Order: sequence, then C-alpha cells, then structure tokens
Amino acid sequence: MNLEDLMGTGPEEAPERQCSRRGCRQRATAALLWNNPRIHRPERRKTWLACPDHEAWLSAYLNERGLYRSTESLSA
Repeated sequence: MNLEDLMGTGPEEAPERQCSRRGCRQRATAALLWNNPRIHRPERRKTWLACPDHEAWLSAYLNERGLYRSTESLSA
C-alpha cells in the first residue's frame, strides 16, 4: 500500500494538494503521517500535507506532542 492508496487517489488522478498549515495555500510536497496513541489504534495514520516552507514547522509541532510517525514525499 502506498500514499496514493491511503489518500484514495492514483498518480494519474491526483488533484493539486494544498499545505495543511493554517492560511497557507501553497502546493504540498510532503505528507506527514501521525496518530494520537491515546485515541487511535497503533496502526492508524492521519495525514497532514506540507509545503517546503512549513514541513519543518508541522513536523516539529507533531513531534513535540508525541504524535509524529513519519514523512513521505508527494513528488512523483
């Protein structure tokens, strides 16, 4: 299973993905996978999308809270 399967789109039909940082409208280039172990099963992954300008900020935010799991590239 790859990231496109998780997001429900294949590479040929992938819409433009937008950064998840509030107020940002840039194109996302990375997917930050996370979960909250207090409420999610260990295998569950939620996704935030990040542009190059906000990838470090979003991953630090998740990491400080113990939620960060991994980052995957969205580039083809």
